[in-house]
Amino acid sequence: MRELPRISEAEWAIMKIFWTKSPMTANEVIDMLADNKEWKPTTIRSLISRLLKKEALGFEQDGKTYFYYPLVSKEECIKAESTSFLHRLYGGALKPMFVNFLKQEKLTEDEVEELKKLLDERNQ
Repeated sequence: MRELPRISEAEWAIMKIFWTKSPMTANEVIDMLADNKEWKPTTIRSLISRLLKKEALGFEQDGKTYFYYPLVSKEECIKAESTSFLHRLYGGALKPMFVNFLKQEKLTEDEVEELKKLLDERNQ
């Protein structure tokens, strides 16, 4: 199994678009991000280029038009980022992370019940 690329926060925004709809051209992505005043078209093209180099995106060429598509799934990237986060902040130990989140976050009764159910299923 190949190692998944490390994706920056800005690259995540681009990947989310491709995970929603693909293949797409760079101009289509630029149009979708038109409301983001911080990113110029050249910035978006640079992010796409970085994702190509990281092999997170692939492309097909049709004449002069390039159509980009994800080479990694959203689920794979979430799993890799979660594992990386767990190791960086908690030395890979799940319990301290879980306890910290439970102490910090307000959970609804439904969320607590869902967590209990997941833990019960895990122990079976």
